[in-house]
Amino acid sequence: MVFIDVDLEIVKELNRRCSYPVVIKGEKDETILMENVRAVSGLDREVVKREIAQTAIMAVCVGKNALVKIMPVIAEGLMLRQELTPNCPLDIIIAENMRSANKFIHENLTSLLPENYPLDKIVGLVETSIGKMVPIMTEDDLKDDPLMIFAESYNTLIVDKRGFKRAIPEVKGLSAKENIQAWVDRKAFIHNLGHAATAYIGSYHHPKTTFIYEVLNDKNVLNAVYSVMLQSAEILTAFYPNDFTLNDIERHIDDLLVRFRNTALKDTIFRVGQDLPRKLGIDDRFMGIILMAKEMGLRYNNILDAMSYGFFFNKEDEYGEKNLQDKLFLQCLKEKGIGITLTKFCGFDAERNSNIINEIEYYYLKLKKKMNE
Repeated sequence: MVFIDVDLEIVKELNRRCSYPVVIKGEKDETILMENVRAVSGLDREVVKREIAQTAIMAVCVGKNALVKIMPVIAEGLMLRQELTPNCPLDIIIAENMRSANKFIHENLTSLLPENYPLDKIVGLVETSIGKMVPIMTEDDLKDDPLMIFAESYNTLIVDKRGFKRAIPEVKGLSAKENIQAWVDRKAFIHNLGHAATAYIGSYHHPKTTFIYEVLNDKNVLNAVYSVMLQSAEILTAFYPNDFTLNDIERHIDDLLVRFRNTALKDTIFRVGQDLPRKLGIDDRFMGIILMAKEMGLRYNNILDAMSYGFFFNKEDEYGEKNLQDKLFLQCLKEKGIGITLTKFCGFDAERNSNIINEIEYYYLKLKKKMNE
């Protein structure tokens, strides 16, 4: 397994040890040593191109904001691959936390590759729904071992069955689905939504608290988060009646709330809630399901209420630092108000989305009044 990364210290250490440890956090920690690995520098374009040209399967996991930056070198690697081994298919596992990631990558590659490149025939863009929670490592943890990774025990990777150009790998925990969009939306509108709702509601009521599990010890917070996730489940099952039942998703919610309360994982409110412009964005976890509800004429009041707590999210990391985009977002909110902030940072259209902007402002002002009482 070959990692491509721009952190040269990580690259150097992976090549020195050819392995890294994954610590499964639970009642009793379990360490799994991942062996037979190496790394190359993402700054060395020629080396990256050769790795892409020669690999059997590939995955991208860099975050939405960085994804566009790696498209040119991926395109170059695909062209070199076509030169060396014409029409040899390559499946790319898209391990990104975003909707329609395959379309985003397809559009970018189409603009970068030659017109005669057979993209749709030989490149599989495999969307995923990733539910495994991996917290940010603290400085002390990384001092012990810069390659160490903490993770929960949940170990299922849902993938798009139709996205593969080659045979689907026989890997334990790999779950191929016919309608991947339904499962991507389940992740976004149940898991991601519930996680963010926990961070925003929890930090509003317990501003000095650090960990996700701590705020869920407050039954009022727990019940509020459950009601948000359940309302989203009702919308989701109405939208995807052939893929989910309400009982299916209720069981999933119960499991998630147990996993959110994993004390050993030490998942922070800061990690879960940060990046407000994206998480409160027009196509993300709150607004995505709200627009779906509006389309079907279903209620979304609990979800909108949870979203409004996000405008009061002001957490810092372990070093006392705030996310830079969050600082700019909150500064704009303070100076310009909800409407301008949503249009400037979150992709809202002032005219087309005027009704929902007014609704959000109503919920926001109600919470603001409550905070000042």
